[in-house]
Amino acid sequence: MKIIRTLSTALAFVALLTTVQVLAHERTISDIQAEFQSGKLTSVALVEEYYATIKKHNSDGADLRAVISLIDLDTLREQARQLDNELAAGHSRGELHGIPVLLKDNIDTADGLANTAGSYLLRDHMPPDDAFIVQRLRAAGAIIMGKANLSEWANFRSTNSASGWSSLGGLVKNPYDTSRTACGSSSGSAVAVSANFTVLAVGTETDGSLICPAAINGIVTIKPTVGLLSRDGIIPISASQDTAGPMARSVTDAVYMLDAMVGKDSADSASFAPTANYSRHLRVDGLAGKRIGVVRELMGYNQAMDAIFAERLEQLKEAGAIIVDEVKFPQGRNWGNDEFAVLLYEFNQGMTEYFAASPHTQYSSLQDLHDANIAHAETTMPWFGQELFTMALAATDKETYLTAKKSAREKAGKLAIDAAMADYDLDLLIAPSVSPAWKIDLINGDNFSGSASGAAAVAGYPHITVPMGFVEHLPVGMSFFGTAKSEPILIEAAYAFEQISQARRAPVLR
Repeated sequence: MKIIRTLSTALAFVALLTTVQVLAHERTISDIQAEFQSGKLTSVALVEEYYATIKKHNSDGADLRAVISLIDLDTLREQARQLDNELAAGHSRGELHGIPVLLKDNIDTADGLANTAGSYLLRDHMPPDDAFIVQRLRAAGAIIMGKANLSEWANFRSTNSASGWSSLGGLVKNPYDTSRTACGSSSGSAVAVSANFTVLAVGTETDGSLICPAAINGIVTIKPTVGLLSRDGIIPISASQDTAGPMARSVTDAVYMLDAMVGKDSADSASFAPTANYSRHLRVDGLAGKRIGVVRELMGYNQAMDAIFAERLEQLKEAGAIIVDEVKFPQGRNWGNDEFAVLLYEFNQGMTEYFAASPHTQYSSLQDLHDANIAHAETTMPWFGQELFTMALAATDKETYLTAKKSAREKAGKLAIDAAMADYDLDLLIAPSVSPAWKIDLINGDNFSGSASGAAAVAGYPHITVPMGFVEHLPVGMSFFGTAKSEPILIEAAYAFEQISQARRAPVLR
């Protein structure tokens, strides 16, 4: 199969296009499938549209740097043509049939695309097979167009990094204001969806790496319970907290993608099978009767955003939700030190395990990568260092790790989310997702003021963010989170909120 390994070369192919339809911005999956069925649109034409938009605005135009690599256009056309032929013969694989998808560039594919974590060091790292979730997406008829840029090593290299920068892909920029952060680490995935480079994207999260970029770039994401989506074939940070998640412009599309990716995987010890089809929970009355706790200790770092949140609370009440205000975690947010100890230990161990399953010709451990960063410092470390790599290499005490792991999960789960929900008899919790996008600063790093991601991330619990409005020209999101395996409840509430708020507004690319 012919592959284009650098984006500049890949985009040159688009110059061969003589006719490309005008991209219909904000198409939903349902819109696309209806156009497929009516004959107004083909998957081939859809792929060409998105490919052309990437060409126009990834390294030119708005210069968003959301995409690192693409499959060559002829190969994508052939894949799309085969799926068009299946539809013409009366066979649909489901909602994702013929739908373009981008993958965060820490997810294995066996189609000739390197899996790089955004690092120059892994520019030629070719995995032996598709990650489990990629297999599921292909089986569902999705077309994997290429890889999205990210914060290098999923933002676990330096203590003062700037989100969205990678030595291979450059700096991802916010499509609403390119002087501001796209957050991370799933920066490119979020920006590509928001800027209409693709219909869907896959991101990953350890703590905030789905929620923050989704909220800051005005889209929806679902961070599922750890284990609902297989972590097979994904460059890791933490076996305790890592998960992939769908990124989309609507709750419906995110849920369709979630349904396509789920499945029990024997290669992931945390993997479990879903109990139902999640699209069944896309209910317009999904807020009615739900007891929703407002966690105000996760607020207060942006007055304008808090004012928008207050207005949205009134809409939740009007939709039948029972709002329980001033909900508190009984013991506060006291898991940070334990979480950090877990991440350091598991990152070191996880990289060895990843390379054992997805071998590289030069590297087999975090130590190898650490040493290679020093050798290639001019390329890989022009702005910030690798303090976290160094700290992870020193985190070798297993007893300390096991104690921290048990403590972190208990403090964030049983003693925080679970306790608060039990104390107030709640169905779910809400808060603003994260502050509006801050100015990019490659010298001093991120100016991060607060978010709602921590508790659910450390506990391994589900979390959804949905656009709730704008602070000036910058989108902000509302977070819905709860106890383990509560995706159905969260989807009902998030979908119903989206229907009454209609807060998503597409960026204007220049």
